[in-house]
Amino acid sequence: MADTPHPFERLSPARIVAAVESLGFWLPGEPFALNSYENRVFLLSDDERRRWVAKFYRPGRWSDAQIQEEHDFLLELAEAEVPVAAPWQNAEGQTLHHWEGFRLTLFPQVPGQAPELENPEHLFALGELIGRVHAVGARRDFTSRLSLDPLSMVEESRATVLAGPWLTRRQRDAYARISGELQQLLKQHAWPAQSAIRLHGDCHLGNMLGRDATFSLVDFDDALMGPRIQDLWMLLTAQTPEELQWQLSEILEGYEQEADFPRGELSLIEPLRTLRLLRHSAWLTARWEDPAFPRAFPWAAEEGYWDQHIRSLEQQRQALEQHPRWLAAH
Repeated sequence: MADTPHPFERLSPARIVAAVESLGFWLPGEPFALNSYENRVFLLSDDERRRWVAKFYRPGRWSDAQIQEEHDFLLELAEAEVPVAAPWQNAEGQTLHHWEGFRLTLFPQVPGQAPELENPEHLFALGELIGRVHAVGARRDFTSRLSLDPLSMVEESRATVLAGPWLTRRQRDAYARISGELQQLLKQHAWPAQSAIRLHGDCHLGNMLGRDATFSLVDFDDALMGPRIQDLWMLLTAQTPEELQWQLSEILEGYEQEADFPRGELSLIEPLRTLRLLRHSAWLTARWEDPAFPRAFPWAAEEGYWDQHIRSLEQQRQALEQHPRWLAAH
């Protein structure tokens, strides 16, 4: 018997157009699929030549209340004139819409290119942008969305990977050992709950778009409560202590035009990098039933990928155990 089709397989171009037109738009052309796997995201143009991004949320991932908190945060940021892509509202002020079992939202397209992390103007501008987001994010808390909790997230990630189909016995033993060691090390890097604020949560280059050192932040799908450094550490791409000091100085100089940054959170960079490594492999495992994942990440089912992942976790254990001397200057 054939497997039950994944819900996203029902999103044909005609159905995508019908869903958006149910909101009162008329679309003269077909949607263009954008690079997104967790949700399904499409670029559209309406009859007034306005360009929109239609986001269809993954069924079962977030509750309506959690999605609404994402939207409310974006509207609050837009009201504060922070450059973000705020959701479109209908005449009743609704931003989350339902159509034939799907939940969708329209966002205005943000044109531009990703920043250059070797450009000091870009680093300063990104720090300033994230500082503006955090100044608003610190005003109140999320009540429905997640909080960044490394220990529970690592436990969930370990369970997902170890229950997956790909690890050999040798790899399973090695992964169980190293991930358990990392879990113990992360217990030494907790932060006080009262220091958590509302964050973007996933500030990688693909979510920052702009030109001439003027950028906007898009895709708040992973917004959550957590320490401020979560939205900054992925910008630190340098390979030497000197380069890292330079990058961090530019970012924080821009950030502190808008908000104070607690320097003690710099010690969380390697713990957060560890958490991301563990969660990424678990994400690939958990989403494998979605046909888009085997097509996009075929190497995730190969033995070589897991050998490399285990080596990366070993290297990360060493990074956690070593004192980050380059932070001393800050």
